[in-house]
Amino acid sequence: MAGEFDRIARYFAPLSGPEGLGLRDDAALLTPPPGVQLVLTVDQMLESVHFLPGDDPALIARKLLRRNLSDLAAMGAAPLGYLLTTALPVQTPESWLARFAEGLATDQARYGISLMGGDSSSSKAGIALSITAIGAVPQGAALTRAGARAGDEIWVTGTIGDAILGLKARLGEWTDQDGTLTSRSLLPTPRLGLALHGLAHACIDISDGLVQDLGHIAKASGLAATIQAAAIPTSPEAARFGDAALPERLTGGDDYELLLAVPPGHDAALRAACGAVPVTRIGQFTAGQGVRVLGGDGADLPLPRTGWAHF
Repeated sequence: MAGEFDRIARYFAPLSGPEGLGLRDDAALLTPPPGVQLVLTVDQMLESVHFLPGDDPALIARKLLRRNLSDLAAMGAAPLGYLLTTALPVQTPESWLARFAEGLATDQARYGISLMGGDSSSSKAGIALSITAIGAVPQGAALTRAGARAGDEIWVTGTIGDAILGLKARLGEWTDQDGTLTSRSLLPTPRLGLALHGLAHACIDISDGLVQDLGHIAKASGLAATIQAAAIPTSPEAARFGDAALPERLTGGDDYELLLAVPPGHDAALRAACGAVPVTRIGQFTAGQGVRVLGGDGADLPLPRTGWAHF
């Protein structure tokens, strides 16, 4: 493998924009647009934890970037750029790096951003990757977890549970007839650009599981949340598994859809704000605490867990 500085010059400097100064300095220079607040988020992916050995490096790169962009989307922010850190085993081939950089370039073009800087190191225990994404939101308009109000309706974008079923299929535990579920697991779509300012009271992206992430909003807002299992939006591919897959779909995570608190009576406005992105009402926030998932009989649906546990 090429040395650190040759590697930066060959694979990563071409991804940098003006703020990155050609990746020749130890830091970047960023001038925020006027009238905005900066939004910063960091997310990491580790080999054998967040991706499998042998996965396509381009897809690893794109998922790493998109996970961070999803965090920006959850706060209503537009992306400005990102910082990247890599820790790679010394035996990692040049072809892996070339493919990884190719994936970053693909999504930089898609989302109109560039690499601003970062750090690189060797690893003795697999591949470790991290991105810090930087976004901008109009002053005072950021969406947070703490803004939900009693009576707000709970809405989600897209469909829920495809990613975990795709992962289970890759591990040989489920079947994926046409590869759709696997694709959702490998390459999520961040819900950037939705006109949610002044409409949603709170928002979070679903990374660790619908039930667990809903609990984050409920706790931060000092409320209880109740959702109807039958209302959870389901893709045709996931529907093939029926109720047997429901607990996994509710708690598996990696969907990167948005979970929203929206006041009643704003259905049309919300659908207009989301444009081509489908959005579904699944429940309501009320006074109290905790999250309830109700089955078709109105009773609480037992779940073995609430979501992904990092430790």
